Amino acid sequence: MLLPRLFDDDLFDDVFDDWMPSRHVFGKHERNWMKTDIKDAGDSYELDMDLPGFKKEDVKIELENGYLTISADKNHEVDDKDDKGNYIRQERYYGSCSRSFYVGEDVTHEDIKARFESGVLHLNIPKKDQPKVEEKKYISIE
Repeated sequence: MLLPRLFDDDLFDDVFDDWMPSRHVFGKHERNWMKTDIKDAGDSYELDMDLPGFKKEDVKIELENGYLTISADKNHEVDDKDDKGNYIRQERYYGSCSRSFYVGEDVTHEDIKARFESGVLHLNIPKKDQPKVEEKKYISIE
């Protein structure tokens, strides 16, 4: 059964979400942002993250305690006025999103290569050898 949500959603949002483009810039559709593909390239991982509508300056990448955090902030204002200076429409969109990935504590800032083109963030993260845990050796009993 389809029931409307109580706050900030329309009755038909759930019906049309799957095949209609979102008319919301932020809010509940934030879950569609930052879709990420991670590929094992042998000696490194290639990460491609979709950030449509963002500019390079809107994106920040931070590495701390082995966690790589990618965040993006967006501020967008639209002002339309008629000839007399009266507002016909005035809209503002503000929001942010972020995702974190554990890449290991041996990876440094210098190891990660990043580029941003056509709304997609491309990262190359090298694989670092994890310290090997010494296997327990047992003595056989006769």
